[in-house]
Amino acid sequence: MNSKKGVSCWWMVCLAVIGLVLTGCSTGYTPKNAPDVFACVSEDKLEKDIASEAQLQELSCSFKKFEGMDTLHIKVAVKNVSSSDQRFRVNVFLDNGKAVGGLIPRTTKKGLVKPGETQDFVYPVSQMPKQPKGIMLKIGTVSE
Repeated sequence: MNSKKGVSCWWMVCLAVIGLVLTGCSTGYTPKNAPDVFACVSEDKLEKDIASEAQLQELSCSFKKFEGMDTLHIKVAVKNVSSSDQRFRVNVFLDNGKAVGGLIPRTTKKGLVKPGETQDFVYPVSQMPKQPKGIMLKIGTVSE
C-alpha cells in the first residue's frame, strides 16, 4: 500500500512540475505564438501618466521585422482633447529597462494635432522578441 501512495505522490509532483513549466512557457507572446495585434499588457500592469490635453486611444503590440529580426512594435494613438493644437511627447518604459518614444506628430510640416483629432505612431523596440510584463506610459505636451 505504501508503494501505491509513493507512486501517486510521484505522479502529482510530476504533474505539478509539468504545469509550472507550461505556465512559465505560456506567459507572454513571442513572434511564434502571437496574433497579428495584441494587448501589450493587462490593465493592472500598465502605469499611465497622461497630460490632461491628451487621451490614450490605443496601446497595442505586434511583432514585425526590424533590422532583420522579429521585434516587438508598440502602437500608441493619442487624441487631442484640448481646445488648441497640440504636439505630444510619448515615452514607453518597459519592465526590462528598455524604452522607446518620440513625438506625435513626428514633424510639424503638416501642422499639429487639431482638437478632437487622433494621431498614432508605431515604435519598434530593438532586440525585443517577447511581450513585456509591464509598461509605464507617459504622454505629455510639447509647447511650440
